[in-house]
Amino acid sequence: MELKDHILMTRIDNRLVHGQVGVTWTMTLGANVIVVIDEAAAHDVLQQKLMRTVARSSGADIRFFTVDEFVKVFPNVSENQRLYLIVHDPLPIVDLLKAGIPIQSVNVGNMHFAKGKMALNRKVYVDEADLEALRIIESFNVSIFIQDVPGSVSEKLSGLDEVKFVLR
Repeated sequence: MELKDHILMTRIDNRLVHGQVGVTWTMTLGANVIVVIDEAAAHDVLQQKLMRTVARSSGADIRFFTVDEFVKVFPNVSENQRLYLIVHDPLPIVDLLKAGIPIQSVNVGNMHFAKGKMALNRKVYVDEADLEALRIIESFNVSIFIQDVPGSVSEKLSGLDEVKFVLR
Protein backbone atom coordinates (compact mmCIF):
# COMPACT_ATOMS: atom_id res chain seq x y z
CA MET A 1 0.00 0.00 0.00
CA GLU A 2 1.37 3.43 -0.96
CA LEU A 3 1.48 6.20 1.65
CA LYS A 4 -1.21 8.16 -0.20
CA ASP A 5 -3.58 5.21 0.19
CA HIS A 6 -3.48 5.52 3.98
CA ILE A 7 -5.25 8.90 3.90
CA LEU A 8 -8.91 8.15 3.23
CA MET A 9 -10.09 11.74 3.45
CA THR A 10 -9.04 15.14 4.73
CA ARG A 11 -11.77 17.35 6.19
CA ILE A 12 -11.94 21.01 7.13
CA ASP A 13 -14.33 21.48 10.03
CA ASN A 14 -14.23 24.34 12.55
CA ARG A 15 -15.65 21.96 15.14
CA LEU A 16 -12.89 19.37 14.57
CA VAL A 17 -14.24 16.06 15.96
CA HIS A 18 -17.95 15.88 16.77
CA GLY A 19 -20.71 13.36 16.01
CA GLN A 20 -20.68 13.72 12.21
CA VAL A 21 -16.90 13.49 12.01
CA GLY A 22 -16.19 11.13 14.87
CA VAL A 23 -18.90 8.62 14.07
CA THR A 24 -20.74 9.05 10.76
CA TRP A 25 -17.80 9.93 8.48
CA THR A 26 -15.32 7.70 10.31
CA MET A 27 -17.52 4.63 10.01
CA THR A 28 -18.54 5.38 6.41
CA LEU A 29 -14.91 5.78 5.37
CA GLY A 30 -13.74 2.73 7.29
CA ALA A 31 -11.11 4.82 9.05
CA ASN A 32 -9.46 3.32 12.10
CA VAL A 33 -7.47 6.41 13.11
CA ILE A 34 -8.79 9.96 13.27
CA VAL A 35 -5.91 12.41 13.02
CA VAL A 36 -6.56 15.93 14.29
CA ILE A 37 -3.95 18.31 12.93
CA ASP A 38 -4.40 21.51 14.88
CA GLU A 39 -1.93 23.64 16.84
CA ALA A 40 -4.35 24.40 19.70
CA ALA A 41 -5.89 20.92 20.01
CA ALA A 42 -2.44 19.30 19.98
CA HIS A 43 -1.77 20.97 23.33
CA ASP A 44 -5.25 21.10 24.90
CA VAL A 45 -5.80 18.03 27.10
CA LEU A 46 -9.46 18.85 27.84
CA GLN A 47 -10.32 19.30 24.17
CA GLN A 48 -8.52 16.01 23.38
CA LYS A 49 -10.48 14.19 26.08
CA LEU A 50 -13.80 15.36 24.63
CA MET A 51 -12.84 14.38 21.07
CA ARG A 52 -11.45 11.04 22.26
CA THR A 53 -14.87 10.21 23.74
CA VAL A 54 -16.55 10.82 20.37
CA ALA A 55 -13.91 8.80 18.50
CA ARG A 56 -14.35 5.81 20.82
CA SER A 57 -18.03 5.55 19.86
CA SER A 58 -16.94 4.77 16.28
CA GLY A 59 -14.30 2.27 17.35
CA ALA A 60 -11.50 4.43 15.95
CA ASP A 61 -8.36 5.60 17.64
CA ILE A 62 -7.57 9.31 17.65
CA ARG A 63 -4.26 11.18 17.52
CA PHE A 64 -3.44 14.89 17.89
CA PHE A 65 -0.57 16.59 16.07
CA THR A 66 0.75 19.92 14.98
CA VAL A 67 1.51 20.14 11.27
CA ASP A 68 5.23 19.66 11.88
CA GLU A 69 4.67 16.63 14.13
CA PHE A 70 2.40 14.96 11.57
CA VAL A 71 4.88 15.57 8.74
CA LYS A 72 7.54 13.78 10.82
CA VAL A 73 5.44 10.75 11.80
CA PHE A 74 3.45 10.20 8.59
CA PRO A 75 6.20 8.30 6.72
CA ASN A 76 6.08 5.73 9.55
CA VAL A 77 2.36 4.98 9.23
CA SER A 78 1.75 1.28 9.78
CA GLU A 79 0.35 -0.95 7.06
CA ASN A 80 -3.06 -1.33 8.74
CA GLN A 81 -3.69 2.36 9.54
CA ARG A 82 -6.48 4.02 7.57
CA LEU A 83 -6.38 7.72 8.37
CA TYR A 84 -9.07 10.37 8.45
CA LEU A 85 -7.40 13.79 8.74
CA ILE A 86 -9.28 16.68 10.35
CA VAL A 87 -8.18 20.33 10.37
CA HIS A 88 -9.87 23.48 11.65
CA ASP A 89 -9.29 25.58 8.51
CA PRO A 90 -7.55 25.23 5.13
CA LEU A 91 -4.17 26.73 6.11
CA PRO A 92 -2.70 23.53 7.64
CA ILE A 93 -3.55 21.64 4.45
CA VAL A 94 -1.39 24.07 2.46
CA ASP A 95 1.50 23.36 4.84
CA LEU A 96 0.94 19.61 4.61
CA LEU A 97 0.89 19.68 0.82
CA LYS A 98 4.05 21.82 0.67
CA ALA A 99 5.72 19.27 2.98
CA GLY A 100 4.83 16.46 0.56
CA ILE A 101 1.89 14.85 2.37
CA PRO A 102 -0.11 13.10 -0.39
CA ILE A 103 -3.59 14.55 0.11
CA GLN A 104 -5.87 13.58 -2.78
CA SER A 105 -9.09 15.35 -1.83
CA VAL A 106 -10.41 17.81 0.72
CA ASN A 107 -13.90 17.71 2.17
CA VAL A 108 -15.05 21.10 3.41
CA GLY A 109 -17.55 20.45 6.18
CA ASN A 110 -18.14 23.53 8.26
CA MET A 111 -16.40 26.86 8.17
CA HIS A 112 -18.57 29.03 10.38
CA PHE A 113 -19.72 32.54 9.69
CA ALA A 114 -17.72 35.32 11.31
CA LYS A 115 -17.41 39.01 10.62
CA GLY A 116 -15.35 39.54 7.48
CA LYS A 117 -16.33 36.22 5.88
CA MET A 118 -18.39 35.62 2.77
CA ALA A 119 -20.59 32.60 2.02
CA LEU A 120 -19.55 29.92 -0.44
CA ASN A 121 -22.70 28.06 0.57
CA ARG A 122 -24.95 27.89 3.65
CA LYS A 123 -22.33 26.15 5.82
CA VAL A 124 -19.05 27.42 4.41
CA TYR A 125 -17.86 30.97 4.98
CA VAL A 126 -14.41 32.18 4.00
CA ASP A 127 -12.25 35.22 4.46
CA GLU A 128 -9.55 36.26 1.99
CA ALA A 129 -6.91 34.07 3.70
CA ASP A 130 -9.20 31.00 3.57
CA LEU A 131 -9.99 31.61 -0.09
CA GLU A 132 -6.31 31.99 -0.95
CA ALA A 133 -5.49 28.77 0.94
CA LEU A 134 -8.23 26.93 -0.98
CA ARG A 135 -6.78 28.26 -4.24
CA ILE A 136 -3.34 26.96 -3.29
CA ILE A 137 -4.82 23.56 -2.37
CA GLU A 138 -6.56 23.46 -5.76
CA SER A 139 -3.23 24.33 -7.46
CA PHE A 140 -1.84 21.03 -6.09
CA ASN A 141 -4.53 19.25 -8.19
CA VAL A 142 -6.42 18.33 -5.03
CA SER A 143 -10.15 17.83 -5.45
CA ILE A 144 -12.12 20.08 -3.06
CA PHE A 145 -15.76 19.40 -2.26
CA ILE A 146 -18.36 20.58 0.23
CA GLN A 147 -20.32 17.80 1.87
CA ASP A 148 -21.82 17.86 5.33
CA VAL A 149 -22.56 14.18 5.91
CA PRO A 150 -21.96 11.08 3.78
CA GLY A 151 -25.54 10.88 2.49
CA SER A 152 -25.83 14.54 1.49
CA VAL A 153 -25.12 15.98 -1.93
CA SER A 154 -21.47 16.69 -2.65
CA GLU A 155 -20.72 20.10 -4.18
CA LYS A 156 -17.39 20.29 -6.01
CA LEU A 157 -15.42 23.50 -5.54
CA SER A 158 -13.37 24.36 -8.58
CA GLY A 159 -12.28 27.39 -10.52
CA LEU A 160 -11.46 29.19 -7.28
CA ASP A 161 -9.18 31.58 -9.16
CA GLU A 162 -12.36 33.05 -10.62
CA VAL A 163 -14.06 33.54 -7.23
CA LYS A 164 -13.98 37.16 -6.12
CA PHE A 165 -13.99 37.96 -2.42
CA VAL A 166 -17.11 40.07 -1.87
CA LEU A 167 -18.84 40.80 1.43
CA ARG A 168 -22.56 41.40 1.22
